[in-house]
Amino acid sequence: MTSTAEQATGSEQSEPVAGGGGIGGVGGTGSGRPVRPGRGARRRSAVASRAPLVLLAPAAILLLALVVYPLVRLVVISFQDYGLRAIFTGEAGFAGVSNYTNVLTDASFWPVILRTVLVTGAMVLGTIVIGMGVAQLLTRLGVAMRTVVSVVLVLAWAMPNVASSLVWQWLFQPFYGVLNWLITQLRVFGDHTQDNWASHPGQAYTIVLTLVIWQAVPFVALTLYAAQSQIAPEYYEAGALDGASTWTMYRAITLPALAPTLLLVSILSVIWDFNVFNQIWLLTRGGPEEATLTLGIWTFVKSFVSNAYGQGAAIAVISTVILGALTSYYIRRLVRSGEEDL
Repeated sequence: MTSTAEQATGSEQSEPVAGGGGIGGVGGTGSGRPVRPGRGARRRSAVASRAPLVLLAPAAILLLALVVYPLVRLVVISFQDYGLRAIFTGEAGFAGVSNYTNVLTDASFWPVILRTVLVTGAMVLGTIVIGMGVAQLLTRLGVAMRTVVSVVLVLAWAMPNVASSLVWQWLFQPFYGVLNWLITQLRVFGDHTQDNWASHPGQAYTIVLTLVIWQAVPFVALTLYAAQSQIAPEYYEAGALDGASTWTMYRAITLPALAPTLLLVSILSVIWDFNVFNQIWLLTRGGPEEATLTLGIWTFVKSFVSNAYGQGAAIAVISTVILGALTSYYIRRLVRSGEEDL
């Protein structure tokens, strides 16, 4: 038995290794030197390393054309004396920081900033509160009714804001507005058929806020519902066994679980609502008496009404800086939440 095993071992050691050994062998040498890849393998490796760049190139070119170049052009115009003459001649003189100085020293600047912050805060607060309520309602509905409500929310969210603003304008229109007619038919508040909602600051804010909140609630509600549906039902069962009320369980279980999603949705709402333009311009034109003149409306008025394109660009740059700070904070929170999930 021992001699047989030794003969087998000796025969295995005497057999040449495939691909190695001989002079000029393809796989390597008997000295154990590493195998060098062939020319075809190196070519395939180079092509594979360039593949991500080729796939990302169309998106990068699109971003450069639609985002980076307009932003750079905006910054350049903000330092130029750019008016109607510059549009026709293509020549604009260098104005230095005078556009920024004129904007920052304008009597309307700080009232516009304060108004924008307050309007944005009201929009975000209304959107988050109503969205949380709708998300909670979705968890209590049956499958069929929940599907119907979800479809309605998606349709409301998908409607273009220009189209919805025109519909809102028709609803609140004097003489022919549906809402004025309904209020008059109640015979409680008197005759309101000739009431122009856009002519009173309080009513103007009412129609603008209701429109923006109505459009923003679906996204917040569906996002919060998706996050709320991931909470394990065992927590609620344990709370019910302990005798906790519905509000107590919502405060102690649901809200802490929704905190990261609430933060991200709130930051997104601030970014979107801070830059609202179409709804305000189509409904109130910034009036009455500049009561609804926000930063976005002021940019448009300075540029295309006063033809001070340099100052309008300076206001837009200031808005971009503010939104950039909010966006960077949002991205940091998003990355941090992703790392925590890992």
